[in-house]
Amino acid sequence: MPVPPRFVARRPVGPTMKAAGSGRSPSLWRDSDFRRLWAGQTASQLGTHATLVSLPLAAVVALGAGAGELGALRAVEQAPILLCSLLAGAWVDRRRSRDVMVVADLGRAVALAAIPVAYLLGVLGMPALFAAAFVVGVLSVYFDVAYQASLVRLVEHDRLAQGNSALEGTRSAAQIGGPALGGALVSLLSAPIAVVASAAFFTLSFLSIRRIRRPEPVAEPAGRPASMGRRILEGLRLVARDPTLRAVGLCTAAYQFALAALMTVYLVFLPRELHLPGAAIGLALAATGPGALAGALLAARLPGRYGHGVVLVSAAVLADAVMLAVPALRGPSAGTLAALMAINFAFGAFGQLVNVTMMGVRQAVTPVLMQGRVVATVTFAGMGLTPLGSLLGGWLAGQWGPRTGLLVSAAALSLSPLVMLLSPLARLGRTLPTRTARD
Repeated sequence: MPVPPRFVARRPVGPTMKAAGSGRSPSLWRDSDFRRLWAGQTASQLGTHATLVSLPLAAVVALGAGAGELGALRAVEQAPILLCSLLAGAWVDRRRSRDVMVVADLGRAVALAAIPVAYLLGVLGMPALFAAAFVVGVLSVYFDVAYQASLVRLVEHDRLAQGNSALEGTRSAAQIGGPALGGALVSLLSAPIAVVASAAFFTLSFLSIRRIRRPEPVAEPAGRPASMGRRILEGLRLVARDPTLRAVGLCTAAYQFALAALMTVYLVFLPRELHLPGAAIGLALAATGPGALAGALLAARLPGRYGHGVVLVSAAVLADAVMLAVPALRGPSAGTLAALMAINFAFGAFGQLVNVTMMGVRQAVTPVLMQGRVVATVTFAGMGLTPLGSLLGGWLAGQWGPRTGLLVSAAALSLSPLVMLLSPLARLGRTLPTRTARD
């Protein structure tokens, strides 16, 4: 679907230039602007995942929050995904992604730095934590949409796989290191003071990303500016009408729906059916992080060797298959824990391989000036079904028991590779497809 005629590039596209006379693009690590994006996104992810530990602990340890208040705090932080994703996409497509990321980093740093200040002044309460969580959630949505759009604006088409692998690899590493760092700081400092570490990471991200210098294509109205609603509708229409993007959206929605159900039952199954202690559960779940890091590294090579379609379908099937083994486990033995860690490692590796490969396909077929809206639309479609999936998982565990519920929800993961198999995604070759329109 062509870009609406009202959008024109304010400045020329500025991806990494090919080496003179070589016909090949130089390594992304030789590109200073990509290194700044990578460093900033790494710091941002560390701050995000450290906050997932330090902010709830500030509520529980410092303010004595109960389970209901803690659940409400998490809901407030997650609500912006549904409330702001589509708006963020339309906003990012009209602005330089670097500027959006810089503002988001600075805002998150200020919001989180206010928590230890309020604690030291003796005025910290749950309303302040709710406000900080919501602000951080909103700005994180804008940052995530902007950084995914920025890669396409900074690098060449044939380097997207390498760029996505690097960015998603550090995100996977942050999933391991961020919570560990947050927990360590909480043990060394009081929980509210430990939140300052997240603010420091966001500040580092701000300092790195603001140094990006390459011009970006920015949508500028040629006539009367389109309304926000119309720009959002353009993103929805592009995803709905383009066969490849529509398949990406449907696969994402099916996967997130089934995964939400699976994780709800999974967190009941581990303590009640396998009788695992909390430390063992944390160890088993942590194995997903190294697996995701391995999957991100594989995503830089396998699609180009075996074909994007083959990698997408086979990796999705393998990821789903390993989870079907979990209901067969019994008892809190060392063997059970080792099996869980191996399963979670494989699930993380194959799942991340699908995620990074799918991201590259989506970026490749989306016009540069529509990247933000397409990211936001796919995020909205994928995450919009997660509350229903969680409710389904709770119902399955309550009606049929955790073991049967886990088996059913794990089997439901096969909906995603089934959609892939019946879509243009399965027929993708070794090279990324071209964009639906030139920008």
